[in-house]
Amino acid sequence: LQSNGCGPGFAEENISSEEQAMIKTAGNSYLASPNLPDFCGCSPGWSSAFYGAECFDSEVHSYLKNLGKQKSSESQNIDAKKVELEQLLMMETKNYRKTIKFYQKLLQKERRSKGPETKSMLPKLRGQLQEMKSKVQFLELVKKYVQAKQWGVESYVLPTVIHNGKADTVDMAPVDESSLLLYYNTEKHQCNNQNGVRVLQAGTPLGLMAYLYSRNAFLEGYVQQFLYTFRYFCTQEEFLQFLLDRISSTLSSASLDPSTSLTKICNRSFYILQAWIEDCYSVDFATNTDLLDTLKEFVSSKVASLNGYGERLLSLLEDASARKSGSADLCSGVHKCEEESEEGRKTLHSLCKKLSEDVSRKNFYWKLSKGMGPIAQYQRERLHTGSAVLPKPCCSSFTEESSVSLARADEVGPVLLIEYSAQQLCWQLTLLQQQVFNKCHPVHFLNSRALGVKDKCVAVAKAVSAETVSLKVCNLFLSKCIQDQYLLQLLKNADSISTWVAAEIVTCHTTKRQVSLLSKFLLIAKCCYEQRNFATAMQILAGLENLIVRQLPAWKILPAKVAEIMEELKAVEVFLKSDSLCLMEGDKFKTLPTIPSAHVLAMHVQQLETGGFTMTNGAHKWTKLRNIAKVVSQVHAFQENPYTYAPDFKLQNYLRQRITRFKDADISALAADNCANFHQIPAEKHSRKIQDTLRRMKATFQ
Repeated sequence: LQSNGCGPGFAEENISSEEQAMIKTAGNSYLASPNLPDFCGCSPGWSSAFYGAECFDSEVHSYLKNLGKQKSSESQNIDAKKVELEQLLMMETKNYRKTIKFYQKLLQKERRSKGPETKSMLPKLRGQLQEMKSKVQFLELVKKYVQAKQWGVESYVLPTVIHNGKADTVDMAPVDESSLLLYYNTEKHQCNNQNGVRVLQAGTPLGLMAYLYSRNAFLEGYVQQFLYTFRYFCTQEEFLQFLLDRISSTLSSASLDPSTSLTKICNRSFYILQAWIEDCYSVDFATNTDLLDTLKEFVSSKVASLNGYGERLLSLLEDASARKSGSADLCSGVHKCEEESEEGRKTLHSLCKKLSEDVSRKNFYWKLSKGMGPIAQYQRERLHTGSAVLPKPCCSSFTEESSVSLARADEVGPVLLIEYSAQQLCWQLTLLQQQVFNKCHPVHFLNSRALGVKDKCVAVAKAVSAETVSLKVCNLFLSKCIQDQYLLQLLKNADSISTWVAAEIVTCHTTKRQVSLLSKFLLIAKCCYEQRNFATAMQILAGLENLIVRQLPAWKILPAKVAEIMEELKAVEVFLKSDSLCLMEGDKFKTLPTIPSAHVLAMHVQQLETGGFTMTNGAHKWTKLRNIAKVVSQVHAFQENPYTYAPDFKLQNYLRQRITRFKDADISALAADNCANFHQIPAEKHSRKIQDTLRRMKATFQ
């Protein structure tokens, strides 16, 4: 299992030594000084915000309770349980990785020899992989549950959290919890001997920040929901200062005893800070250099000298900055993809991705073997290269030859759109859309009214740019809160594709060619929504619903079966607009990649934002903020499961050039230059009408 030939584009790796090192590191991290707690991966993740307390079911609770019972009494210690859990997770991940490599070998063997033994083994092995994957995911969920339970305090200690952050605590009046937070009781779940459990309903900004230190804040999903929505009631600077004040007041006096309140407050502050960096660096720290400098200066001057965690925190900031710079670099080429692939081997998510890549490439190969000569041959050559495994935003050669590519795209025109199949075009448009979607963050969809986003996406995207945005219109964030405007780029990209679709159709010089392109775009859109790429499907629908395009004579001679797709697309649009969480129903979003329509999602969030955010006493409605966080969390959920089609960079470059050429085009002006866009009256019929008119006029004078 450790030999070469594990699959196309995958280098040989020494699993045994890597796993041993990882297990050793994991074990030592829990046995270190209590002053250096384990903060490996603090972000609760989208599932915490979406499912809340239901994220951890009873099976997780019972598994952790029984963990280590078969061993000595020492295993009942939580730290020892963490070590055992980490070792189990590493071993299961190792076995899963080995099985995937073996599966890839069998796939290669099947392609070469197609032996009956291989065919019979593949379904069984696929079932084993699914079981192993589920087991590893369950262990990761247990690990997240263990992390979530750490360092919380009881609700009656929350006033102390606020008190410890004050510089002038002398003669300070005690703070009552009821003045900070409002709860309502529910009998949905029975809790010990109580009649119900308290659910947070509202709170002051200070109270909502203090609730982050509650014992159940992580378990309830509150922390992740807070990180998505806190900008409605406090700025990034205020939130950072709140955390730093708690660290300053407790760091020096926090004892090694993890049961003391000061130690819990100190460690929870670090935990929340790291979770914030891991999840929201791109939208808060990368866009606000002053905020980043304040944090770095504080960690370097006050934390690094007292606590070894300071160095890890600085390293985390450097890594986050490097990732942000790397994602913004459009000319990284093959090396970046190879580095990402190498790093991805260490994660469960990358293992699942590689398996699906291998299967998808197999399907891709057989689809193309029946295709057109040069195109199919080009695609087959791309299948067995390492750089073809993952989609890249751009290559250096494309940047250098952009003008040449644009000229070639103009020479070729829409011919390639006709020659390529709808499925091939769907795959490459999906990969292009995925590159844009993966750069967005759930926070980007908040407060979109302030960016000028309205119900008519096409008009707004043309009229509004990232440089000329007026924040005077209904800004729901605090005035000093810095907002990233990447959503405008998403909407402008969507408008460009819609305009391109309309322009390609109206510039066809024959009705026959228009019918072919109409059919092709309808089939592409159908393929897109069937593959759950709703973004591109809705963009094509918007292009086809352009007023000029809808009046073309070609619609009348369009085949009936193809014309029915238009009604299907409209039904999909109604479905997407019907419910903000319609794409999260069932388990399809967990196993199938999904790209939502950015504009539809922004409209759903705007609808949730309608109405007041505060109660009559000034407390902010947490129930409203929690619902908003749940809706936007699906962005991260969809990004976890990417499409793994084999990229065709030649076709992608062609599509980019055509979209760029027509993105600002005037469809009515383009249509006016093409006689195929107008209903033609036959000459004989036209002359007959003139003669009939003359006869009637002559009869009136007789």
